Amino acid sequence: MCPKTISIWDLTSVKLIIDTDPGIDDALAIAYAALHPDIELLGLTTIFGNVTTAQATRNALYLAEKMGLSIPVASGAEKPLTLPPFAPKTRVHGLEGLGHLPAPAPTGTASPLAAAQFLCEMAERHRGKLVICPIGPITNIARALQMDTNFARNVDKIVFMGGALDVRGNVSPYAEANAFHDPHALDVVLASGANVTMVGLDVTLKVLLDEQDFSHIATRKHPVGPFLKELGAFYLDFYKSIGLSGCGLHDPMAIIAALYPGLFTMESMALEAVMEGEASGQTCRSQSKTRLPSHVALGCDADAIRHTFFSVFDQ
Repeated sequence: MCPKTISIWDLTSVKLIIDTDPGIDDALAIAYAALHPDIELLGLTTIFGNVTTAQATRNALYLAEKMGLSIPVASGAEKPLTLPPFAPKTRVHGLEGLGHLPAPAPTGTASPLAAAQFLCEMAERHRGKLVICPIGPITNIARALQMDTNFARNVDKIVFMGGALDVRGNVSPYAEANAFHDPHALDVVLASGANVTMVGLDVTLKVLLDEQDFSHIATRKHPVGPFLKELGAFYLDFYKSIGLSGCGLHDPMAIIAALYPGLFTMESMALEAVMEGEASGQTCRSQSKTRLPSHVALGCDADAIRHTFFSVFDQ
């Protein structure tokens, strides 16, 4: 495991696309990626989940502008591969996905390319170097795999936030929310042979942010801190309502795992997603003889992850 004094300047540049449904923890993940000196954020693709796809695209454009980014934002699928559409649960992220804030009005517009096409073209352009971090339902990545038979080989790795292997789900006893909202897409990705890492509830609830943490972010050098604190207040209220003292660092941990896998205890195993019945969305070990293994984060160095997350706000 990497030492707790790991530096955010220890990496070579990582070419990254975040597939996102912003969402408060998505905003934290995008901020981390935008501020990290070794991440070249090539774009955002959007998906339903915390919000509708239209809201996700609008929020992604707004967050990119808020972070001072000039990057493409490509709008993605509006519903799961097979299941009917889901209505967002507004009590978690707010009516518009950004806590108490009203609908933002970004000045930019989305890419003319749909998310899956954008992902395929970027994977081809940056063959063997592109990292994709899906932090919402993984539908866009499944569509890219179906669109381009070379996509799984073209990407360097896919590090997704989702799933719950050995712990209880958060939308059912079995399923984590992102997996639950498109288990068919998740199974396509897990069966693809791509280099896949799952960062799910087994680790993301081991790192919690509380009011003091958001106040700390707000006092650091970067001016985005007070904005994130405002979002965090809404998110913390939800977590308090379900009996937790802080909010999970869910989506940022996928970005951190893509950069610093040594901060996690990883196991390799074939995985599959349950696609029907009361356990729909459950991620479990597969008995398939042909399915290639994925990496699964089952433990983490919580102190080092917190240090790495906070450090980007001091630049």
